[in-house]
Amino acid sequence: MIFMARKIRLIMKLRKSGITDTDVLSAIERIPREAFIPPTFQDQAYEDMALPIGRGQTISQPLVVAMMTQELELNDRHKVLEIGTGSGYQAAILSKLCRRVYSIERHRPLLEIAEQRFEELRLRNITTIAGDGMKGWIEQAPFDRIIVTAAAGGDAPTALLDQMSVGGIMIIPMGRDKASQFIYRVTRTEEGYDYEKLMPVRFVPLLPDIARDTQPDSVVDDSADTGVNMPPVHQTA
Repeated sequence: MIFMARKIRLIMKLRKSGITDTDVLSAIERIPREAFIPPTFQDQAYEDMALPIGRGQTISQPLVVAMMTQELELNDRHKVLEIGTGSGYQAAILSKLCRRVYSIERHRPLLEIAEQRFEELRLRNITTIAGDGMKGWIEQAPFDRIIVTAAAGGDAPTALLDQMSVGGIMIIPMGRDKASQFIYRVTRTEEGYDYEKLMPVRFVPLLPDIARDTQPDSVVDDSADTGVNMPPVHQTA
């Protein structure tokens, strides 16, 4: 009951912040964010903030999740590639809006936990692998939509651009450093790619290869150093 009241308050805040797609809002309402958050931070599940999930990663701020999802302009025929499964929350939201989600995660321990959550919530249209997200998923390409939940240091990875269908959309954070990161909407046309800058954010970096399992998996509130997703600079965090 407490979570429900907080969820309603969050949905109202998202509406006021420009999330107008009722399907996106419905997906956020239907997916229990508390199921994707470590017990230490359960009481903050419906605060509009990013939270640590271990391995130096975070579950994104709900406003950023909602905005990136809305910009994908999804329908139930779309095949979506997600780079960075993380907690699994973004993939779960996507699963309510498209035909199938293919999600890649470089941290195996995070992926295993996310897969357990998908099973518990009976989300049957999500397929995952542990791998190098910068290479995409060539066996399943092309994709109608691609969403990247880590920041590319320069341009979008060529492999991901190549795996977009014509007319497809990619939502990706890009920037040389955390202070200059923006989310971009990339649309593939017959002639090439159109880029549109959307909003400033701060994400963990997009890295190659599969992460070594020797990395610490404790959950600590180190978000200030690991690239928490941030709202537009004119808003309050």
